[in-house]
Amino acid sequence: MADRLTIGEFSRVTHLSIRMLRRYHEQDLLVPAEVDPDTGYRYYSPTQIRPTLTIRRFRDLDLPLADLRRFLAAESAGGPDDGTAQQVVAAHLRRLEDRLGRTQRAVEALRELLDPEAERAVTLEELPARRVLAVSIEVPEGAGLAWYDEAMRDLDAAAGERSVLPPGGRYEHTLFTEGHGRATVHVPFDAPLPPEVPGTVRELRLPRRTAAVATHQGRHDELDLTYGAVGSFVARNDLRSQDLVEEVYLVGPRDTDRPERWRTLVAWLIAPEKG
Repeated sequence: MADRLTIGEFSRVTHLSIRMLRRYHEQDLLVPAEVDPDTGYRYYSPTQIRPTLTIRRFRDLDLPLADLRRFLAAESAGGPDDGTAQQVVAAHLRRLEDRLGRTQRAVEALRELLDPEAERAVTLEELPARRVLAVSIEVPEGAGLAWYDEAMRDLDAAAGERSVLPPGGRYEHTLFTEGHGRATVHVPFDAPLPPEVPGTVRELRLPRRTAAVATHQGRHDELDLTYGAVGSFVARNDLRSQDLVEEVYLVGPRDTDRPERWRTLVAWLIAPEKG
């Protein structure tokens, strides 16, 4: 093989089109070993073949251009490795694993949704009255979930080791339909109220109430499947909603970092029959 390859020859050995090689040059990812100043012809070195194939694989895996440039700069620096190249690769592999996980979960959800025989178990239950410590918040639109974390910090500070897990919450339907509304986060608590508690915390007695109930297994971002099953149950049985839903985090992020083990009780509160 010659020490200098034309762009056509380099295209043949790398299986990259001439158009793509020109684009790599324009993006400053792969600069030819030589560019004729008179003709503008590009020439490549055989030593550029492996880096070119590496670039192609990274682009096939959607590595952002900025990260790819960091990787290439670290690889070509020639000095001691400071770990930059490995950090770029490791970070992108984590992103790919996350994306693969989301894809797999979406496929599983679609299989369930497209299977007419698949139906999540929903029951009509009487939930017992319970005394709790609670923090109520008017959640503004676009607030994210920081409000929940702040509420749980206040509840933890108030309850200390006397808290009886699991925690839960009561949420207005407008939180889901409009993106804002009232939320009450709570933890069961049977001891006397501690003398010094954060100002946001109050005692609350949840009354005995009727609810359509299902237990969700898995990540919280897939709760829509269980909500759909509960909502269908309410509609099929001509039940009247209170426009309130409760969630109880039987097993959650506070208990394990393995989302497949999380269990969330979803209880759609039903209004009492008139008369």
